[in-house]
Amino acid sequence: MTVTAPQSPPGDQGPGADPSPAGAPKAPPQAPATHLPGRRPGGGSTRGDSRRNLSTLRATDVYAMLGAGAASLALTWLIFDRLLPFNGALGFVVIAYALFIALYALLVSFDEDGPAVRDRVAAAIVQSLGLVMLTVLAFVVVYTLYEGREALPHLNFYTESMADAGPLEPLGVGGIAHAIVGTLWQISIALVICIPTGLVCAVFLNEVPGAFSRFVRTIVEAMTALPSIVAGLFIYATFILSLGFGQSGLAAGLAISVMMLPIIIRAADVVIRLVPGTLREASYALGTSRWRTVWHVVLPTSRSGLTTAVILGTARGVGETSPVLLTAGFTQELNTNPLHDPMVSLPLAAFKLVESPEPTYIARGFGTAAVLLVLVLVLFVAARVVGGRGPGKLTRRQEHRRVRASRRDAQRFDVYATAGRPSAGPASTSPASTRSTP
Repeated sequence: MTVTAPQSPPGDQGPGADPSPAGAPKAPPQAPATHLPGRRPGGGSTRGDSRRNLSTLRATDVYAMLGAGAASLALTWLIFDRLLPFNGALGFVVIAYALFIALYALLVSFDEDGPAVRDRVAAAIVQSLGLVMLTVLAFVVVYTLYEGREALPHLNFYTESMADAGPLEPLGVGGIAHAIVGTLWQISIALVICIPTGLVCAVFLNEVPGAFSRFVRTIVEAMTALPSIVAGLFIYATFILSLGFGQSGLAAGLAISVMMLPIIIRAADVVIRLVPGTLREASYALGTSRWRTVWHVVLPTSRSGLTTAVILGTARGVGETSPVLLTAGFTQELNTNPLHDPMVSLPLAAFKLVESPEPTYIARGFGTAAVLLVLVLVLFVAARVVGGRGPGKLTRRQEHRRVRASRRDAQRFDVYATAGRPSAGPASTSPASTRSTP
């Protein structure tokens, strides 16, 4: 038995039917449109909330900062001198800074809303703390140069040792050539050990994950806070007492490398983690091995950061005193052989010279510290010049080599194209003529 549904007349389409004629295409349903707020001719949006530009310094911001600074100084002076029995420069600075932040927030709130006030106050705190750190650094450098101003102009200060200079000798006799040579030898030995070892360990921690790499990372993080005297005692017990070597520049370099190695590994590990994974995936997609990817992709991309890691480790090792005192000893004579006899460094020489009550020795000590600052600055600039270029940027010599290689490749391609081109003549045969036809 067949059941037939009742059919409606041709003109009746039902209550929910589409009134469009049959066969006509239906319009697709339209999604709700998104309308952005318009811009007024004078700036701001038509919706009522204006866009805030936090990077632009306006005149009102400068006036608020100057007014808050003047008011905080006046109120602090009133509190210290008239109202309360306070005294001391440190308390004056702390109270003046707290009043400055509060008054600056109050003045900014007259023109801005809550989020803008918080942004301005946070920016003022961060910038003021940065200014404090810069002021402290400038004070240390200027004070060191000022105290060593009497010893620095003498040429013998850089070319002679203290072998013939007693406590009562004038500044025209003796110098720190022995300490400069010792520092260069010791930091060179430490860099030769730490740069390949630290970078290889950082690559291992990132490219070979596993339980052992996690264990190594834990040890490295623990060694980052290792006291310098412990490193000196370790090298003294193993290299000098157990193996029978004497105090020398090599032992001091080993002790300094123990201090530098965890710093370089930790900083290089963080830098290599920042390399995008898409670069590694693109290299693997081209069929490259893991270590070739590390050599040609990961290390060039993170070159600038790895240079910074080496600089941080060098800054830690070049200022060490106690490991050098235990492993290299102390001498006032020039020693250019790091394998035998005691060898002094610049920090150790400055420490010993400042201990003396004689003004000439104190001036030599501050002059030694100034030379150490300049030496660190020179190493920093040299490292930034060598490794400060971004990934993909070449030097002029490298660009010249690439251009010459490209020209040689172009000439070779032209030779290949000329040799493979068929010669014109009756004897020439083409692939089509040699093909057999059925």
